[in-house]
Amino acid sequence: MKLLRHGPKGQEKPALLDADGQVRDLSGVVADITAQTLSPTGLAKLRALDPTKLPVVPMGRAGVPWTGLGKFIAIGLNYADHAAESNMPIPKEPIVFMKTPDCAVGANDPVVLPQGSVKSDWEVELGVVIGSTARYVSEADALQHVAGYCVINDVSEREYQLERGGQWDKGKGCETFGPIGPWLVTADEVPDPQALGMWLDVNGHRYQNGSTKTMIFGVATLVSYLSRFMTLRPGDVITTGTPPGVGMGVKPSPVYLKAGDVMRLGIEGLGEQQQTVHAWDASLLD
Repeated sequence: MKLLRHGPKGQEKPALLDADGQVRDLSGVVADITAQTLSPTGLAKLRALDPTKLPVVPMGRAGVPWTGLGKFIAIGLNYADHAAESNMPIPKEPIVFMKTPDCAVGANDPVVLPQGSVKSDWEVELGVVIGSTARYVSEADALQHVAGYCVINDVSEREYQLERGGQWDKGKGCETFGPIGPWLVTADEVPDPQALGMWLDVNGHRYQNGSTKTMIFGVATLVSYLSRFMTLRPGDVITTGTPPGVGMGVKPSPVYLKAGDVMRLGIEGLGEQQQTVHAWDASLLD
């Protein structure tokens, strides 16, 4: 299934995308797509539906595909070629940092540069959404705890991240720096999360063109690894790193986002996003 929430901010309605690409209203079945909806029981209830019996509705603004996003966990330098372009060593264990849950926005919402930003950058990434509680799970069992997958743009302010001391989180959790969606694709429709093509354009120029097959640490490894350090709960999301082609790595001079730029990105089978970049404007955040 492809699950989504659409409509104005704060008024999103639950829906699914059927096999013909039509939006089918779920509001008569569930009040919203919540963390509980993503549990095995909740997904089984939705799978039992006949989509052709659900009303067809026009697609509105795409919101974050589920409510109750808990932890927004991120993995750094998870593609060897991206580590190389960043002039950083290949990590021996996953690099873990956190994005703030409130940086999550809809797939096509504006990206607003923070005040004083000079090095904001793009990163197309595979998002892994947790559907059942995971504590100390093995790699063999890890994927059983995944509800589904989605596209994430891990927007990053590199000066804040790398030049301001302390942790990477400073450059990762700014408002609007976590577009998610447009939908969540349930795990049964993604037989191999390590075989997905991914890409990102800025102003029509292809900067990123990669595949999840080149991850250093795959999805099962990451879920198992993280479950040793924190409890993963339904509604948590892991954004799993980016392939090469970020603005910071452009030669001979880096390229960073500026007001008016348009990012388009997608992952095979998971949909596409498009965001326009804006200078700081608090009115675009609410």
